[in-house]
Amino acid sequence: MQFVSATEAKQTFAAVIEKAQREPITIRKQNRDVAVIMSMEDYQRITRINIQEFQQFRENIGREAQERGLTEDKLNELLSNE
Repeated sequence: MQFVSATEAKQTFAAVIEKAQREPITIRKQNRDVAVIMSMEDYQRITRINIQEFQQFRENIGREAQERGLTEDKLNELLSNE
């Protein structure tokens, strides 16, 4: 991963975007990492992985809740405001 200062990123934005097509670019401001510029392909891949992991997590939680006897009626009772 390459690092550029915020000032450099401003001054050479077109070049930074071009570099980001090959690898993520970390933007630093006052010696702190503040942003990452990456290709749309990398962003979509990361998003897809996050969605898949969340769906797997949901399925695991649902399965465990069923195994412990949680029914839809019990869930509604727990979530009701009464």
